[in-house]
Amino acid sequence: MKALVVDDDLVLADVVSFTLRKAGFEVILAHDGMMALDRWRNEKPDLIILDLNLPKQDGLSVCRKIRAKDDTPIIILSVRGEEDDIVTGLQSGADDYIVKPFSPRQMTARIEAVLRRSSDKPTVRGKITAGGITLDLARNQVSCSKQLIAKLTPLECRLLEILILNRDQVMLAETLIDQVWGANGGDKDMLKQLVYRLRHKIEGCPSKLMYIETVSGVGYSLAITTESEK
Repeated sequence: MKALVVDDDLVLADVVSFTLRKAGFEVILAHDGMMALDRWRNEKPDLIILDLNLPKQDGLSVCRKIRAKDDTPIIILSVRGEEDDIVTGLQSGADDYIVKPFSPRQMTARIEAVLRRSSDKPTVRGKITAGGITLDLARNQVSCSKQLIAKLTPLECRLLEILILNRDQVMLAETLIDQVWGANGGDKDMLKQLVYRLRHKIEGCPSKLMYIETVSGVGYSLAITTESEK
């Protein structure tokens, strides 16, 4: 497997590269945003480790451009550890966010979790329909009564898939975290932000057929009604 490491700190890039090579990856390096996009297009890596503070083009911009065209797993590494920074990184399409400094063991575990989630997806994905809602798993998009409502990130699509399959049931926060991110991945704050983003997108349904209910202290539940039930 190929991993693209993007960091303008050459020492840290070497540390990350060494850890990835020990884990069996072929490592490709890029030290600025423009080079990162070029290497991604030409090398087609299986994983991207991405710093945010990059010359020529910042990491968030790189993340958004890649995510708009591809679902390659992206892990952000950054010294920015404030909640707003982490949320912004995840909203840009990253699959995980690791704050520097970090241990190689932690990074390896998070990489394994991200790749495990990615490999769990079927090669050919279909559609899930409930009420007037259709979730296209291949295109990561949701429609309402055949009208396109929103394009989703892979994490948003995975969360909505789980909620639709368990509609009208309260899903424990811990269960959702495990199914969306894996045992070594997300946490309740990340789930809260993911639900917020998904809610914001599906509110575009003109007939208000679908909404996510927060069950305080427990988790979340998806309600879908048909026009006749309204």
